[in-house]
Amino acid sequence: MGKNLSRISRYLGVLLVIFGINSPAVSRPLSSCPEDLNLLVDRLLSDLPSYANRVITRSQIDQKLSTPVFVIIAGRPEFAPLPLSANQYSGQIADDTQQVFFTTLERQYSKNRSVTLQNYHWLFLTKTGEGWRLVTIYSQLASLEPAQVPLPPLETSQGTIGQAVRLWLRDCEAAALR
Repeated sequence: MGKNLSRISRYLGVLLVIFGINSPAVSRPLSSCPEDLNLLVDRLLSDLPSYANRVITRSQIDQKLSTPVFVIIAGRPEFAPLPLSANQYSGQIADDTQQVFFTTLERQYSKNRSVTLQNYHWLFLTKTGEGWRLVTIYSQLASLEPAQVPLPPLETSQGTIGQAVRLWLRDCEAAALR
């Protein structure tokens, strides 16, 4: 019995050394998300519909929303920032904040029809010691009637897309994305 235990112990020791389990902890990079904003946004927009739809599903369970909305696709990013006046967004947006514009195509279903909506989003991201963070997001939501005047942009950090971006960034930093 003692001889077998010794062999097993030695065998496990070899395996631990081979697989690095016994070695000192390797320092993990501060961020597992891409440093490059373009690459980060490409990956974000690829996954954003599924993240947004999960946020929508959770809110429908909690609030029993009557008209389901689904995000079909997110895309067309633009990275050219708009100049911000000093008093327009003072205190909220730092100088190193990155601006990204993108659109989402969403579908809303009612009893007899479905309506496709194109929404516009102005996303502000910043790189911190812990990785990328959402600063704020403004969205111009499509009106349900085509003849209506477009709605003004709204601050939507706590809305569906804002929550989806925050969740995606959290998962990206945790290296939980495929």
